[in-house]
Amino acid sequence: MLSLIVRVIARKTLNFDSFFRGTIFKRHLILGIETSCDDTGCAVLDFDGTILGESLYSQHLFHLMNGGIIPPLARDLHRMHIETVVHQAVKESGLCFNDLSAISVTTEPGLPMSLSIGTKYGKYLCRHYKKPFIPIHHMKAHALTARMVKRDLEFPYLVLLVSGGHCLLAIAKSADDFLLLGEVIDNAPGEIMDKIARRLKLKNLREYSVLSGGRAMEVAASKADNPLEFEFATPLMHYRNCNFSFAGLHNKVTRTIITEEKKYNVAPDQVLPSVNNICAGFLLSITRHLCHRIQRAMEFIDARNLILPQHRILVMSGGVACNNIIPQGIEIICNEFGYKLVRPPPKLCTDNGVMIAWNGVERWKAKVGVLQNFDHVDYNKCSPIGESIIEEVTQANLKCKWIKLDKFLNLITNGENQKAVV
Repeated sequence: MLSLIVRVIARKTLNFDSFFRGTIFKRHLILGIETSCDDTGCAVLDFDGTILGESLYSQHLFHLMNGGIIPPLARDLHRMHIETVVHQAVKESGLCFNDLSAISVTTEPGLPMSLSIGTKYGKYLCRHYKKPFIPIHHMKAHALTARMVKRDLEFPYLVLLVSGGHCLLAIAKSADDFLLLGEVIDNAPGEIMDKIARRLKLKNLREYSVLSGGRAMEVAASKADNPLEFEFATPLMHYRNCNFSFAGLHNKVTRTIITEEKKYNVAPDQVLPSVNNICAGFLLSITRHLCHRIQRAMEFIDARNLILPQHRILVMSGGVACNNIIPQGIEIICNEFGYKLVRPPPKLCTDNGVMIAWNGVERWKAKVGVLQNFDHVDYNKCSPIGESIIEEVTQANLKCKWIKLDKFLNLITNGENQKAVV
C-alpha cells in the first residue's frame, strides 16, 4: 500500500513538472555564446532581459603573461572550456536545452580561430536539440546591450564603440540597421593602451600585475601629480570627418618613454618615476580625440536631422568604456549638445555571453536572422556594422568650434573620478 502511494505521488510530481515546463517556460528563452576573442562566455536570458544563468571563462592572465593575445592559444582554451561554460550557464538557469527558444552565437567580427569554436559548438547544439540558430554581429551586440538595462532607450540613438579591436561612431536605427559615421583607420585604442602599458612595464608593479593594460593606465593616471606634464598632440585635427587614429599617438608616447628612460637611466626591469604623468597625458589626448569626433558627429546629425531631440542618447560601450576617466570628458560634449551619456555596467561592456543572448532577443523580436537552416552561416574576421556614410560626413566639411574641456582638466587635475553608467 505504501509503495503504491509513493508511485502515485511520484507520478503526480512528474505530471506537475511537465505542466510547469509546458506553461511557465512557454516564454521565449535565448542562450548566447561568445568566443570572438579571448573570453568564453554564455548566458540564458528571457525576453524581459532577466539573466537566468551566466558563465564566463577569462583567458586574461594567460595572454598577459605572453605579452598579448596569441590566436592559436585562445582557440585551444575556447575549445577546452566552452562545453563547461555553456553547461554551467544552463545549469544555473534551472532549465534544460529543450526549454530554449533559440541559440545565438557570435559569428563576426573577431579572431577567426576563436570564432570558429563558438560557431561550430553553437551549430552542434542547434542540430542536437533542434533549435533555431541566430548569428550575431559582435559590435551590434555591444551597441544594443544598453537597451537591456535601460528599457526606455528607443531607436535611433548615437553609439560610440571603443575596445581593443574597434573604435567607431554609428547611429543605431534598429536592431539590425546601423549607419556608420566614422571608424578607426589604424589601431584601436584598447590595443594601444595594452601596448603602452607593456612598454611602461606596469605589470612589474604588484598593484598592476594582474590588471589589463587599459585598467592599469587608468589607475596610474589617477595618481598623476602633474597630468599636464606631457601634452601629446590630438590626432587628425585637420581632417573634417569622424574617423579615428591612434597609431601616431602610440609612436609619440613611445618616443617620450624612450627619452624619459634615458633621462632617468632606468634599468630594464624598472618603472619610470614619471609613469603616472605619462599615463595621464596619454588618456587626455585620447579623450580630446574622441570628444572632437563625437562633437562633429553630433553637429552632422543635427544638420541632417538624423536623430530627434527626444532620442539624443550617446551609448558608449566596449572594453574601453570601462575606463572612468575618458567618459568625464565625453559627458561635457553630451551636455553641450543635449545628449545623455549611457554606459552599460562594466561587466556588460567587456565581452560576455549576456550581450549575445540579448542581441538574440532583439533579433527574435524584430524577426531578423532567426535561422532554421544555418549550414551556410560562416564566421568572419571582418564585417561592417552597417551602411557607411563616412564619405557623406567628409563631404559635409563641417568646421567645428571645439567645446573646451576645462572642466574635464580640472576634474583630472583634482583627482576626481566619476562614473557615468546606466
